[in-house]
Amino acid sequence: MAKGKNYLKADDQVEVIAGKDKGRVGKVLKVYPSGDKVTVERINMIKRHTKPRDASQQGAIVEREAPIHVSNLQLICPECTQTGRIGRKVLEDGSKVRFCKKCGESIERK
Repeated sequence: MAKGKNYLKADDQVEVIAGKDKGRVGKVLKVYPSGDKVTVERINMIKRHTKPRDASQQGAIVEREAPIHVSNLQLICPECTQTGRIGRKVLEDGSKVRFCKKCGESIERK
């Protein structure tokens, strides 16, 4: 699998731009960099059938989030509250930050 650039981090607000959950907004819970996928809160829900582990426990059908590819998501800028493209730049002190290409503000959490 080809590895692309992943611009999302945990706790980012994202909007789904393709797929069955198109238009929904959620928070990134976990990032999987090797497969360019992320898990988003209450997005791409699946039903998981679990077996009982011992005689006292019952089997169940558990609903949980499945990973979704980053190409189906777009980051919501916390400053202008719009979805848009994201750029990266290096500051004078050498640190790298992500910025919104619409408003030019930094996206990094303070």
